[in-house]
Amino acid sequence: MTVNGTDRSVVIVGAGQAGSALAFRLREIGHQGPIALIGEEIWPPYQRPPLSKKYLTGELERDRLFLKPAGAYDEAGIELVLGRPVTGIDRAARRVLLAGVDNPERRYDILVLATGGSPRLPEDLSDPLPDNIFTLRGIGDADRMRASFAPGRRLLVVGGGYIGLELAAVARLQGLEVTLIEQAPRILGRVACAETADYFRELHTGQGVMIREGVAIAGYRGPVQRPSAVVLADGTEISFDLAVFGIGLVPNDALASEAGLHCDGGVLVDGWGRTSDPGIFAVGDCARLPLDGRMLRIESVHNAIAQAEHLADYLVQPDVSAYAPLPWFWSDQYACKLQIAGLNLGYTSVVTRRGSKSGSLSNWYFRDGKMIACDAMNDARSFMLAKRWLAADRQPTPEMMADPAWNPASF
Repeated sequence: MTVNGTDRSVVIVGAGQAGSALAFRLREIGHQGPIALIGEEIWPPYQRPPLSKKYLTGELERDRLFLKPAGAYDEAGIELVLGRPVTGIDRAARRVLLAGVDNPERRYDILVLATGGSPRLPEDLSDPLPDNIFTLRGIGDADRMRASFAPGRRLLVVGGGYIGLELAAVARLQGLEVTLIEQAPRILGRVACAETADYFRELHTGQGVMIREGVAIAGYRGPVQRPSAVVLADGTEISFDLAVFGIGLVPNDALASEAGLHCDGGVLVDGWGRTSDPGIFAVGDCARLPLDGRMLRIESVHNAIAQAEHLADYLVQPDVSAYAPLPWFWSDQYACKLQIAGLNLGYTSVVTRRGSKSGSLSNWYFRDGKMIACDAMNDARSFMLAKRWLAADRQPTPEMMADPAWNPASF
């Protein structure tokens, strides 16, 4: 079977940023066949980053989260199927099976998995979660958490990655007392250098957040459905009114795995999003793709959109080159805007440069003398330069970056 052609039926499982981008891009470039976008949630595709920021604080109303107006899907001829989990894939019959009794299947010529990920949780937490313990992935999670936030309440944040730090910042700005614990030796241990971690540790402690690093939860105190404290491995007890876990994302690859597709920490795809089945593709947070000599999952809005649109182009006209992204990310905490260009995997040195404004800083990652990434804190200029240099063959050296008299604009 060939995948190109504009009249094939396309079924997209996952009505998030990647799925929506794929569906609309297909229509924009002339795909004429049926497109079905199937979502497990009751909400049409929406932005997730604001959930831990302005939506959680109430500054952003729910309607402003949605990616498209309600009528846009009908106008584009995209069948939007919401609140219907896909329970299985019948590869031989080329159909997906849906929960529910009415019209419980969709047949496809091309199937795209854009199933995203789910919050990681420790095994010792009950299912469902206790009433006062939260994760944050969807609108429902944010609604529950927002209803519980109130000045003076004690919030325990478990996980010192970007989502945990963002939640800590929002909670402090709303007057909650916040303690953050991280099992690794330091915050941001998996995603950033020690210099960037130092910047954000100082930022948060300056706002009154208590940070404990290198500590693990050994147990809980209080009722099973509403614990009131955690006991750490060192014997310390931390009381809380509510707790939120932000300890990473697990790719939603069970559907693919159960269908016999090759999975390993995500659905394995090539540079065109192709899985081990020639009629099935995967994009976004659930997909693990080749990049820089590694198989990686890239958890970002930018990648979800770019990879989905690249796949759409390939499905309509398959002479496009392999997907080769320049990843970038961002995080908002208090008055600090962090912008990240590139991937810092395997870095061997870091050079720090002070920005022209108070509180602005950039950390530049090098691997054996080659620049590979930049963390820019309140320094949009450095972020833009990093993106430009990473896309070019000519890049500054560590020595140039380390010289405070050197002018990057002259390079």
